Amino acid sequence: MLTALIPRMTVILVFIMLPISSIAQKKGSATNPYVLNPTDSTVVWGNYWSEARPVLHIQSGDYVRVRTLITSSPDRLEGAGLPADQVEKELREVQAVKDRGPGGHILTGPIYVEGAEPGDMLEVHIHTIKMPIAYGYNAIGQNGFLSDEIFDRRMKIIPLDREKMTGHFADGIEIPLHPFFGSMGVAPPKEAGRWNSAPPWIHGGNLDNKELVAGTTLFLPVHVKGGLFEMGDGHAAQGNGEVDITAIETSLEGELEFIVQKGKNIVWPRAETPTHIITMGCDRDLNAATHIAVREMIRYLVDEKKLSQAEAYMLCSVAADVNITQLVDGNVGVHAMLPKAIFVKK
Repeated sequence: MLTALIPRMTVILVFIMLPISSIAQKKGSATNPYVLNPTDSTVVWGNYWSEARPVLHIQSGDYVRVRTLITSSPDRLEGAGLPADQVEKELREVQAVKDRGPGGHILTGPIYVEGAEPGDMLEVHIHTIKMPIAYGYNAIGQNGFLSDEIFDRRMKIIPLDREKMTGHFADGIEIPLHPFFGSMGVAPPKEAGRWNSAPPWIHGGNLDNKELVAGTTLFLPVHVKGGLFEMGDGHAAQGNGEVDITAIETSLEGELEFIVQKGKNIVWPRAETPTHIITMGCDRDLNAATHIAVREMIRYLVDEKKLSQAEAYMLCSVAADVNITQLVDGNVGVHAMLPKAIFVKK
């Protein structure tokens, strides 16, 4: 009788051991992402640079939960009426950073992605975006689109209702919230030097594209080994144009997945939402930025959909929407949006 029980006991032991061996999850996985929080040693103040020191090394396919800080200072927020106890302690701590500029954004990173090299494409899946604080602000800046007409440099604290997903702008005015990171980019080419975080360019950076919400994938050309990805400038909501130079500025936390596409050479940032393909262009001249965005959509259609250049140009005219992204970052931005629904399966 004891002999008869032995095989059954063995089977039971194996069954018990299987879940135990599967408990450990790979670091950087969807269930166990890397966590990168802002500190005075994990943020870059105001630049994207090929010589920046990475604060996190990851592999292609890894997930990272990144928190970013509101682009302001404790003094300015308190001066606008925010109670001192609502200022994040992390924002106070990063004021210790001395190496700043030439821009003003507080960017978390850089993240070094193993295997990313010039000529590759970095695919950044934005899985989730959360708002860790219940307020944001809008401020009229001296470089706003109408700064030569409106001289009041007012700053307004905007309470955020994170359940209703609205921002209380004023009595009778509630703004729907669609949080996104205003700045996401890699290091620019080495010859560009220490790039100001304000003007977006071929490396991405301060794109201020309100379409880059959770569920979107951003595609960036890699210019230096490891890519050196940084992000920040959280926005709870923004209108196309961002005309006074700020949106509803706030702190954000996002979960991102990074994938290196070897040899997938693109020139300008692109994006894909569940419903649209997006191409982008940036330049000091709005007309030039528009040319870039439309040319990039034509290039996408030629490369990915195998249309002729003429067919692609025609399709842009009948189906794509060309939008002003922002008018205030030194390099202005334009993005073209093509609905994916037009590509029907045969």
